[in-house]
Amino acid sequence: MPRGRYSLHDPHDHTPLADEHFQCAPGPSGWRYVSRLTAPSSGDDLGSVDLALDELGRPIRLELHAGSWQVRGAALDGVTWVRTDPTGTHATEGNVRAHAFTGSSPAFLVATARLLRLTPSASATRVRLVAFTDPVLAPRTVDQSWALVKREAHATDNGPLTVEEYQVTALDTGEQHPVHLAGDVVLSAPGIELEDLESPPSVFP
Repeated sequence: MPRGRYSLHDPHDHTPLADEHFQCAPGPSGWRYVSRLTAPSSGDDLGSVDLALDELGRPIRLELHAGSWQVRGAALDGVTWVRTDPTGTHATEGNVRAHAFTGSSPAFLVATARLLRLTPSASATRVRLVAFTDPVLAPRTVDQSWALVKREAHATDNGPLTVEEYQVTALDTGEQHPVHLAGDVVLSAPGIELEDLESPPSVFP
């Protein structure tokens, strides 16, 4: 069960945004990721992520907290979610014909790669996602293109580690960026740095 810490920063000016303390593991029904976010300087609580995928990579449960905002969602007729305001008096429901969710957490990169299951020889695959943007978890539908550029095995003290390099393209702007994954851990991506990892990444079957 990998556990560790990511640092999240603004990908444009590198302003530190949060530390994400996480643990994740595959299970009999799929994969689960839980984390809590803290402020880089003070350590104050900023929110949490709880994401569970089924064996096909579909989100069967998502719970996000940011400040006093909350989102609960799942794959249902596309993706469906309920967003609750800080007072708890107003809840708005949304539904979009999309494949999955995304957001600032590294969990969503692993989840999307798991959903698509690309091979290096395959052409780029288009995917529609609902992004929850910080700091109020506002939903926004985004279209991306994912391609698996290469898959390489690297020798480590714990045996070979397979690293996958993806190229992700935002279809509304054409902006491209690389994402490097090892199993269920993000090694590097825009705005994300893996700072600490206590155990090796899990290998998906």
